[in-house]
Amino acid sequence: MFYDAIRNDHGFSFDPFKAIVAPRPIGWISTYSVTGVRNLAPYSFFNAISDNPHYVAFGAGSGKDSHLNAEATGVFAANLATWDLREQMNASSATVPPDADEFILAGLTPAECKLIEAPRVAESPACLECRTHQVIPLPGDDGRTPYHLVIGRVVGIHIDESFIVDGRVNTAAMKPIARMGYSEYATVTEAWRMRRPS
Repeated sequence: MFYDAIRNDHGFSFDPFKAIVAPRPIGWISTYSVTGVRNLAPYSFFNAISDNPHYVAFGAGSGKDSHLNAEATGVFAANLATWDLREQMNASSATVPPDADEFILAGLTPAECKLIEAPRVAESPACLECRTHQVIPLPGDDGRTPYHLVIGRVVGIHIDESFIVDGRVNTAAMKPIARMGYSEYATVTEAWRMRRPS
């Protein structure tokens, strides 16, 4: 089949776009508001976009606390969402007022970052400390701005040393989870290698 993605005339009950762009890593974004309220929320529109220097980006709906906080304070942290933390990650996705603390809501421990003024998830096996580089509005066809792309420069990285083996991070052992389409997730439990042709 083929359908026009602008008209979105696929005929399904649910848009298949997110089921095709999958699996998508989850950026579990933690921030402080300008008044000092902790915020934590998962974003499946997230990825690394450069490795030297390190940049990551997440897409957030307009008015989302993570986007507003990252823009206002200039920093955010991206925590790794894992199989063991799936329930807490899901709990932190609840729609709550801006003054709610999702760390408390999800039963998680906030820890201090080293180089930025943002909390991180102590239970997560990895965290990227980021300085907000740029926030780009993504305009819709109706002229409104339903999404923003938040780009962050990674300035610090936390790794649980129990997942470092022979000088490499054992990603599969951390069991990161990723978002698929609809309400489906995937879990990385196995890694395999393939070298580029020389």
